Amino acid sequence: MAHWLVKSEPGTWSWDDQVKAGRTHWDGVRNHQAANNLRAMKKGERCFFYHSGEERRIVGIVEVVREAYPDPKDATGKFVMVDMAAPMPLKTPVSLADIKADPLLREMALVRQSRLSVMPVEPAQWKLLCRLGGVKP
Repeated sequence: MAHWLVKSEPGTWSWDDQVKAGRTHWDGVRNHQAANNLRAMKKGERCFFYHSGEERRIVGIVEVVREAYPDPKDATGKFVMVDMAAPMPLKTPVSLADIKADPLLREMALVRQSRLSVMPVEPAQWKLLCRLGGVKP
């Protein structure tokens, strides 16, 4: 089972918004690589929820509850969205500075491709980030 990281500006869509919504769609992705990552997601896979912008930290975990389907806001028909639920916050948010400080984590797409909004997370990285965040993998 794959793991992912999805990024959002807290002023646009925050962890609190996700929790309040319960289950909702992850839409608006217009980068082809990020959209391909959405297409690769399978029901039941989990993603770190990352606040971008000034916060720059992982704050929770979301789960894919519906696989990729067309994003109705995309007039071109090229882009997709998935549905996500928010099963748990991290007990301790993990900052970008913490990620960059760890040799295993600084190889993440989050560091190497900082503008990408949806990216895979390697199994060892997932386990380490869960531990740093105070949750079980």
